[in-house]
Amino acid sequence: MSQNRAAKSGIALEAQNKVLKKYDNDRALVALQWVASQVADLSLPGDYDGNALATHEILKDGTVLAKLANVVEPGTVKSSLLAKTPTMAFKQMELINLFLAMLLTKGYVIESDKFQTVDLFENQNMNAVIMTIEALGRKLISQHRAGFGKAESVGEKHEWTEKQLKEGQSIIGLQMGTNKGANQSGL
Repeated sequence: MSQNRAAKSGIALEAQNKVLKKYDNDRALVALQWVASQVADLSLPGDYDGNALATHEILKDGTVLAKLANVVEPGTVKSSLLAKTPTMAFKQMELINLFLAMLLTKGYVIESDKFQTVDLFENQNMNAVIMTIEALGRKLISQHRAGFGKAESVGEKHEWTEKQLKEGQSIIGLQMGTNKGANQSGL
């Protein structure tokens, strides 16, 4: 967490603990291994086990995500921004934001699958970060590109005839209740 934040207490602490319990080292390990396979100059430490602190340290400055953005969509992040690793907080957050903007504008993830910059930068919700990377991997697989995970489902398109639609109007759904056993006396 950021050293400038006050320690959480009460309901905020309970909520943060609930978020932290959702984090899964194995999912993070798989996600970061995939990222390392895509980003040429990223090699994970030999003792990397997917824990949240190590994942945060790898991704925090935004350079890995910016390079991943350029792999997925070449030219997303200017090479001048990646010339050297940024040390200033706003430059690091800028790289994270460029990655997130690319995901949304190019349709790789939906808004609800996207983490917020503070989730990564201040180590608030690393689970959301991993879920975003997983969503990107799924989308790339569904586009027959190098991703990971299960491909997104595409669904089935149903064609109903007019007759079938009219037949459906005469059926009373069970959500409305049933009239079995009813009589005029109300018993």
